[in-house]
Amino acid sequence: MASRLNPYLSFDGDARQAMEFYKEVFGGTLTLNTYADFRPEGVPQPDNIMHAMLETSAGFTLMGADSPPGMEVTAGNNIAVSVSGDDDAALRGYWEKLSADSQVSVPLEKQMWGDVFGMCTDRFGVSWMIDITEPQS
Repeated sequence: MASRLNPYLSFDGDARQAMEFYKEVFGGTLTLNTYADFRPEGVPQPDNIMHAMLETSAGFTLMGADSPPGMEVTAGNNIAVSVSGDDDAALRGYWEKLSADSQVSVPLEKQMWGDVFGMCTDRFGVSWMIDITEPQS
């Protein structure tokens, strides 16, 4: 298997809800493992997510977890996830779902470099960039 780059998102107790939301947006297969799955006794938040992985038919892989007790989470300012390509309909669909109830910092519109681009921070504090390029001829 070749190496791959995966965004890994940290959450403060709402990893399950966030990863289920991203599954609604992108589709695919979501695997959720709780802290209790690996250490059933003596875990402060046994239902918190120790590791989550969303794999989609579009080739996206998104990973995330609830931070362990004692680790501070600063949501949204330590990572941005970029989704780009030339499938206008699919990318606009992702944008519509991600930007709902979000803080839009750059509306999805044609930019000076020629692409349609937008940026938002979703309701879980994660920053997203959508970039739609012209199809290659």
